[in-house]
Amino acid sequence: TLVKQGRKVAIVSSGAVTIGARRLEVGRRNLSIPVKQAAAAVGQSDLIGLWAKSLGAEGLKVGQILLTHDDLANRRRFLNARNTINALFDFGFTPVINENDTVAVHEIKFGDNDTLSARVTTLIEAGLLAVLSDVDGLYSSDPRLDRNARKVDVVDKVDDSILAMAKDSSTRTGLGGMASKVRAADEAARIGAATIIIPGAKENSLLDALAGEPIGTFFFPHKDKMSGKKHWIEYTLKSQGAIVVDKGAKDALILNGRSLLASGITDVKGDFESGEAVDIVGPDGETIAKGLVNYHSFELARIMGRKSGEIEEILGYKIYDEVMHRNDMVFSR
Repeated sequence: TLVKQGRKVAIVSSGAVTIGARRLEVGRRNLSIPVKQAAAAVGQSDLIGLWAKSLGAEGLKVGQILLTHDDLANRRRFLNARNTINALFDFGFTPVINENDTVAVHEIKFGDNDTLSARVTTLIEAGLLAVLSDVDGLYSSDPRLDRNARKVDVVDKVDDSILAMAKDSSTRTGLGGMASKVRAADEAARIGAATIIIPGAKENSLLDALAGEPIGTFFFPHKDKMSGKKHWIEYTLKSQGAIVVDKGAKDALILNGRSLLASGITDVKGDFESGEAVDIVGPDGETIAKGLVNYHSFELARIMGRKSGEIEEILGYKIYDEVMHRNDMVFSR
């Protein structure tokens, strides 16, 4: 196994709600949120038990990690989760990671397991994301409907043409389909990790792929790797509002790489706090960037359009000269 080869492997697994619903004898469709959460509570112990039994037969030990989106959106909890997983690795345990569906609701859910796997790739700074699917890779179109569909062996970079292929393809199981798997591969690539989509039902498919056999679809990591913090801002944090800027501020941000100052702000949308992620929107309504804001929305409403030297006079204090520092900003692609 990979672990016996000295590799560190974390498993992202779903299925708790399905297992629990079967145990509760409630079916799987049209369940209320409390019933889904109860099913998750029942199913999580069974799921980790199945993994412990399966991996235990190979001489491996497992530890369970349950995450919500909020766990990774909070930088301190993000780092705590990383430290916990690294401690499991140090003790020779294989982390089995699942979304904590007992408490997660729509607003704090990852959405699907592909998204969660990409976030875990970032969390543990993995070099490879392996997505085990019910199809053997990305195809030019849906192979079940098009006999001329061809498998794509290698993807250098996810662009609109690749995303179009993914939308035309499908998988039999899971919430996300092929499109979410390709988006997960692109997210992993941005942090410097490669991704491979391989058939999960084929025995030893991952070992064979790592040995160089032409299995699945391989996605190269991006050459322009993002920093961990900026990747966290772009992919993990949800925008809590928007700051509208004038053309001069837009040009200063995009062309000159400047930080955002209050003087260039023309409007503030939403209710957000200092340290939260917000969008920066140009005068044409197009989103320019997303980043961590240094002031509360009600503070910005008072100082927008004013010079940095006037902030303390207006508010009675000044936290920063910049409303958003360039190091805490990720520009839209």
